[in-house]
Amino acid sequence: MRTFEIVNFRIRLMQILPIKILTPYIKHYLFLESTHDQHKKLRLFSDGNTGMVFLLNESNLSINHSQHLPHSFLYGQISHFQDLAFSEQASFIIVVFQPDGLYRLLGIPAIELKDQIISSQEIFGSLANNLYDSLFNITYTTEKINALNTFFYELSLKRQSPGQTLLPKVLQHIDQHKGLVTIEQLVNYTGYTERHIERTFAQQVGMSPKKYVNIIQLHSFLKLLRNKPTEANLTGISYESGYFDQSHLIRMFKKYTGITPSQYLNSTNRLAVNFMEFKDGPNQMSGLYNLV
Repeated sequence: MRTFEIVNFRIRLMQILPIKILTPYIKHYLFLESTHDQHKKLRLFSDGNTGMVFLLNESNLSINHSQHLPHSFLYGQISHFQDLAFSEQASFIIVVFQPDGLYRLLGIPAIELKDQIISSQEIFGSLANNLYDSLFNITYTTEKINALNTFFYELSLKRQSPGQTLLPKVLQHIDQHKGLVTIEQLVNYTGYTERHIERTFAQQVGMSPKKYVNIIQLHSFLKLLRNKPTEANLTGISYESGYFDQSHLIRMFKKYTGITPSQYLNSTNRLAVNFMEFKDGPNQMSGLYNLV
């Protein structure tokens, strides 16, 4: 088990890997605790993965200022950023699946889950309630991890192995090239037709390959941005990430996050990936970014 932990005056975050046999399905677990009893807004934007969330206290969680969310839910691929709000100290566990992890575990076409937030009970029935109760009542993090690993391992045993499939190899290829891959190059790389690749991504990932490579490119830029030397400028990093120019970068960045790269860099505390936390008041924004 490998653990990453970051603490600031408001947030405690741990990223923990699942047991090895679950890595085809699960990327990591995030344990997030808010230590201050005040209103918070979290912005969720796409990182190419789906997830399952457990809110382990009595805080109420809402999305886009209206819809109240269950204490345990799954979310599919998201097309546009979403704002989550809660008003009390909160404790979250987020299971971050591989891009095709939910499809592998459930056999549900990923495109059917796109932009959906679904109660865990609706998918897993009483098993979801039992898991939530266990996580809620367990004190120690190691025991919570064991409960999660056991739940998903037993779930994986119920699924027939898909055997050799196109997608894992393609996803690895895209990641290695930091999203700088065209559909034509994927056709040449795999030997499959563009239509077949499109269908595979829709069924198993829940988005088109073009959108997926755009998201991987964006997160490659984010890694460079938060690790940039002091003397590096935004234009140089945007070119290195494959954007035509800075205006192209800003346009794509705002499309997925709703803010500019400068706001992301200068007005945030960088912790983990596709979350940004907004505090009340102007120019008081802090962000959570993926630990990858």
